[in-house]
Amino acid sequence: MSSFPTSSDWPTSVPRLSADQLRAFSDAHRTVRQYLPDAVPAADLDAILHAAQRAPTDATAQMYSFIQLSDPAVRARVAELTGNAHMGQAPLSFVVCMDVHRLNLFLEHHGYERGEWPGVAVHFGIGDAVLAGQSMLLAAELLGYMGCWVGGVLNNLTGLTDLLGLPEGVLPFAGLTIGKSAETPEQRPRIARALVVHQDRYREPEASELGGMQTDMAAITVRGDWAQTLARYFAKGGGMEQREVGLQHVLNRQGLTPRSPADSNSEAGA
Repeated sequence: MSSFPTSSDWPTSVPRLSADQLRAFSDAHRTVRQYLPDAVPAADLDAILHAAQRAPTDATAQMYSFIQLSDPAVRARVAELTGNAHMGQAPLSFVVCMDVHRLNLFLEHHGYERGEWPGVAVHFGIGDAVLAGQSMLLAAELLGYMGCWVGGVLNNLTGLTDLLGLPEGVLPFAGLTIGKSAETPEQRPRIARALVVHQDRYREPEASELGGMQTDMAAITVRGDWAQTLARYFAKGGGMEQREVGLQHVLNRQGLTPRSPADSNSEAGA
């Protein structure tokens, strides 16, 4: 019989880590892309997916879906589309999606007309998908596995959406791979906590703090220039501008483009 607490004795019997144990567990986190070939036992996979489904969700709606990649040909094609070989090699590979399609079908099945809220769908759907996906990864790490979030789904979002047969209202957010690590990466630094935790209202960073960010994160770059690394992604002419074009196209195709007030008013007056 399981010793884990049931709803009747929660929360007094919930296992508790000490603050030092929690810090040690958090510091042990690594992002890995090279995995041992060992399969994940069915019991472990079931526990990992159970944890994912216990994640918080907006209004109980559970606006997410996981596409588990099992077919070798599909895995290989996803690896190619995302530019991440481990999507085809990891013991477990998923594409984490926001999903309001199932929610709309459920409401229609029970006699309700679907609403028009594409902006809200993206807002809460992505939130639900991230919460469930991170719960999955956290559970995997508690069982001794490691993993990697894969932003490369945006490299060919149209091709990926077609390959996975995603209907309107479903949008890939990221890939997620899990397995036993075959590498020992160094811990990556983080910027100062004062820059990410604000008291009561947003605080603009000071120039000295912006300089400190460069120093704090230098260790993860070859030249010690974190700004240059980020610029390749986020500055003018960076890779994110290219990804933006594909994302906007797929958002529109999947019925997830927020409409302006002018669009809504013109339809209402038609």
